[in-house]
Amino acid sequence: MFNHEPKNYKCPFCKYVEDKSPHLVYSGKHLSAFISSAQWPKNKGIVIIIPNKHYENIYDIPDHILEKVHVLAKKVALTMKKTYKSDGVSMRQHNEPAGNQSIWHYHFQIIPRYNKDDLYVNHRKKTDIPEKERLKYAHLIKRELKYAK
Repeated sequence: MFNHEPKNYKCPFCKYVEDKSPHLVYSGKHLSAFISSAQWPKNKGIVIIIPNKHYENIYDIPDHILEKVHVLAKKVALTMKKTYKSDGVSMRQHNEPAGNQSIWHYHFQIIPRYNKDDLYVNHRKKTDIPEKERLKYAHLIKRELKYAK
């Protein structure tokens, strides 16, 4: 109903699931999670949770899948605190162009936070994360996440 996905859209997040990307930190029946390809200067190792089935936004995703997203987000957040030694986490989810959505697949971000990290001052300084560093974060989170309750 409130969709903006262009015709013949090739979804990069669906490709992550199909290709079993090495950046995946979680892969289950309904959800996958991976290390983001982007980062802010002081907030590296962001995890993005997506449904395996393609839903464009919050308006489309079924409630039972949305519940699973939040349960997994809690596990990821606790894993980040342990693994990254973060002081906290922020969680974000965007819908439609006016809501700053840029990939037309529902996704939920968990961002490690640190005291005085200036995330909202630096929000325009987002950069691509080097492949080697991205894989390092994927390994850390994947290893600890499998033990999360």
